[in-house]
Amino acid sequence: MRSVAELLDQKGREVWSVKPDDSVLDALRKMAEKEIGALVVREGERVVGILSERDYARKVILQSRSSKDTPVRDIMTPNVISVDPRKTIDECMVIMTNGRIRHLPVVEEGRLVGIVSIGDLVKETIEEQKFVIRQLESYITQ
Repeated sequence: MRSVAELLDQKGREVWSVKPDDSVLDALRKMAEKEIGALVVREGERVVGILSERDYARKVILQSRSSKDTPVRDIMTPNVISVDPRKTIDECMVIMTNGRIRHLPVVEEGRLVGIVSIGDLVKETIEEQKFVIRQLESYITQ
């Protein structure tokens, strides 16, 4: 089973972020531009939250707030669940399933080094299963 570090080496370690005082509208524009579903919220290098499309839907749209006038800090999820890059894909799947989250920041020694989504983990799991199937087919046909 591959580690999160190996997955990040393959997919890249770039993390898009916003500041707590940025407007929700600016955050949404960034998500649309980068074609992503969540942004890490930072104050300097410190992770202080995460903002997802789910946060927007539940805390702006359903509460009739203005995206332009609402700061990110008002709708972000402040208690960020993160993982160490040594965690396995399976361990991350369990964390994400139990926490009902779709994005998982990767932190090493207090420093944000990447982010993985449930889509990244599912794709990786499927690739691993395909590899095992090919190996078994090869073994059977020998």
